[in-house]
Amino acid sequence: MTILVTGGAGYIGSHAVLAFRAAGYPVVVVDDLSAGRRDLLPEDVPLIIGNAGDQARVARAIQAYRVDAVAHFAGSIIVPESVELPLKYYENNTCVSRSLIECCVTNGVPRFIFSSTAAVYGTPSKLPVSETAPAQPESPYGHSKWMTEVVLRDTAAAHGLSYVALRYFNVAGADPEGRSGQCSRVSSHLIKLACQTALGRRAELSVFGDDYTTPDGTCVRDYIHVTDLAAAHVDALRYLENGGASGVFNCGYGRGYSVKEVIAAVEQEIGRPLPTRPAARRAGDPVSLVADASALRRACNWSPRCDDLRLIVRTALAWERQLESLP
Repeated sequence: MTILVTGGAGYIGSHAVLAFRAAGYPVVVVDDLSAGRRDLLPEDVPLIIGNAGDQARVARAIQAYRVDAVAHFAGSIIVPESVELPLKYYENNTCVSRSLIECCVTNGVPRFIFSSTAAVYGTPSKLPVSETAPAQPESPYGHSKWMTEVVLRDTAAAHGLSYVALRYFNVAGADPEGRSGQCSRVSSHLIKLACQTALGRRAELSVFGDDYTTPDGTCVRDYIHVTDLAAAHVDALRYLENGGASGVFNCGYGRGYSVKEVIAAVEQEIGRPLPTRPAARRAGDPVSLVADASALRRACNWSPRCDDLRLIVRTALAWERQLESLP
């Protein structure tokens, strides 16, 4: 079985490539390199430079490499930007995904794993939030991912495509072996920004809102190490191979940390205070998001190994230092 990984030269996609290969699966990557880097991929992984929505290009790759599954990571991911540029997000996330899904159906690819998001829940009424909670996105980013889930659901019903949509909570950290990490210079990810501040690449870290209805007034998130998230994709693929029913699964640890708690963890790692400043709330930011990931553990036998905020921060810091040596 060969897996076609879209966005495989990006942050999460490159970790998934490493995980799939470690599990014995051949991989081919489609990436336009708008956010990804070729040097995040092992040298022997084939890279097709192009858009995941280019059906002709993707069809040739499916046929040439005898692709049996697609793992779709390509897309735009910055929530505040999605509020300012909604059409970009509906194009890059929804329209491209729709074209890719059609290409899979047309070319007989039976399995599809989709990179979705906890942003589909908006601000849930109950925490931890399970997959049965209603979808109520609060940003174009969340809506664009939810719309793709609907396309997958309806396509599976009509054409027999088997799929898993993995709803990511807050992904952070880097490969413990230093092979990959988050390279994007423009980011809204708290831990990356905090690490950049810790290393002097930012003068200070903005804290967006300190008056939320949380214990310390800052937003609470469920942070999952990218290595554990990559492993979840391998487990989801095996689940589908074993005849598992199509559906959605949360990817998180089931515990939340506030912005101030994350800052404290970074400060513990560097041994000094982090310069911060208060800022206005950002559009599209829910107050708190914590996963009930019991369904993923149960159905896919997912067993995380990096459930430790300090480990997440430590690997993220190590990667940021390593970035200084990359071109």
